[in-house]
Amino acid sequence: MAVSLTESAARQIKKQLEKRGKGVGLKLGVRKSGCSGYAYTLDYSDAVEGDDAVFEDFGVKVIVQKNDLPFIDGIELDYRREGINEAFQFNNPNVTGSCGCGESFSVN
Repeated sequence: MAVSLTESAARQIKKQLEKRGKGVGLKLGVRKSGCSGYAYTLDYSDAVEGDDAVFEDFGVKVIVQKNDLPFIDGIELDYRREGINEAFQFNNPNVTGSCGCGESFSVN
C-alpha cells in the first residue's frame, strides 16, 4: 500500500500546517458522494490514531484510515497552479470513472 506526494504538494501542506500552528500531517480519505460514488476528503490531523496508516514524503506525513486504503492505494497527491486557480490534484490509478463536474469518482 502506498500514498505519495509531489514536492509541490509537500510544500503546500507544510505551509498550511505552519499557518495553522499545529498538526502532524494531512488526513486523506474518501466518502460516498456524488453521482460516481466517492469523493476525496482532506483535513489536517493533530494525531495519528490506531486505525491509521502513515506515509511520508519530503518530510510531510499523509495519514489515511486503513479502511480507505483500497480506494486510494497508489495515489499521488499533487498541488498545481493553473492561471489564478490552485488546488490539490489526485492522481489515483484505481479510478475507473468520474462524474462530469469532477466532484466524484468510481473504482472497481
